[in-house]
Amino acid sequence: MRARNVFLLVVVLATSLFAWLNWPVFQEVKTLSLLITKVEAPFGVVMLTVMSVLLLVYFLYAVGLEAAALLEVKKYARELLASRKLADEAEASRFTELRKYLEAELVGLKSQAGGTTNIKPLLDRLDQLEHTLRDQMEKSGNTLAAYIGELEDQITGQDRHPGPSKQ
Repeated sequence: MRARNVFLLVVVLATSLFAWLNWPVFQEVKTLSLLITKVEAPFGVVMLTVMSVLLLVYFLYAVGLEAAALLEVKKYARELLASRKLADEAEASRFTELRKYLEAELVGLKSQAGGTTNIKPLLDRLDQLEHTLRDQMEKSGNTLAAYIGELEDQITGQDRHPGPSKQ
């Protein structure tokens, strides 16, 4: 995208330089046909005006297109974060239910074994596994947020790590 904008800027500057160097010729009044009628006007100035209007229309179109893309990316990022939050909550709920189920099963096993089984080490191990899993889920969420931020930066043209631009 940047190469296209640089090319457009070079074309505008070259056209401006050409018009400036040939300004007397651009101001020569000629008879111009408008299908229905004829008008006396400087042809060069008329053509420069038409080119300026087309350039303005292109610029407004490009800005609108980029703004729409940015809004769409932000919408997807919000949806993705909301989905991640729901998934995290569902996962936490599943672990809580699993823990309750395992505690109930262990209590049942303990009562069957005559009270000789010690469930404290198993519960401690379950707690440790739960904390490890939560840490991993948080790290995954942070990585995902970083990827979304990089994507947003690339779309807005504020890439933190500038490299060769791709067309």
